[in-house]
Amino acid sequence: MSSQDDRQVLLDTLKFHGHRCWASVAGVRVGLAALRALNVKRSGGRQLHAFVEIGEDHGGMCFGDGVQNATGCTLGKGNMEKTPYGKLAVTLIERATNRAVRVSYKPTLAKRIAESAFMVKRGQGIEPDQIPEAEQMELVNLVWDAPEADVMTIGEVFQFDREWLPEVMGFVPCAACNELTARAYVRVVGEKHVCIPCSGYER
Repeated sequence: MSSQDDRQVLLDTLKFHGHRCWASVAGVRVGLAALRALNVKRSGGRQLHAFVEIGEDHGGMCFGDGVQNATGCTLGKGNMEKTPYGKLAVTLIERATNRAVRVSYKPTLAKRIAESAFMVKRGQGIEPDQIPEAEQMELVNLVWDAPEADVMTIGEVFQFDREWLPEVMGFVPCAACNELTARAYVRVVGEKHVCIPCSGYER
């Protein structure tokens, strides 16, 4: 992928993400580096699988959107999972071969990021999309332009131990509420095939 193509991935990510921030840019860079390390293309289907280590409920989860857009692994397609470590790292796996690589973002720029106008305002509770675009782009460019070796660690390619379950296709209407329900989530109650909320089961 050329640097111009990489830049387009970045711009598409920022548009999708809704604001311009350093963590989503870090996610794009880490995702692109993982693709290169495995010598694979972006996943249009479920050829790849990603584990992002961001977890939940903290600043910096924007990293996940960067990884999603760069790799094509998405929560919606089910080929991205969150691992609750609170880290800016991803393990990317090629499902056909189980070759995998872990890429993590280094703390090299942490002080400069924390002292930026953008992050000072975020600390004051100002929403990111209400911060001037120039201040957003200052951080984008800081993270985007930094040398790869300075901002990320690319691990060795290794074999990932996992058997991949096939995708269960199709939807059926629930016999009780008539809402479309994925076949894998239909439960049998008596002679009726119903969705989980109508079944009384928790799962």
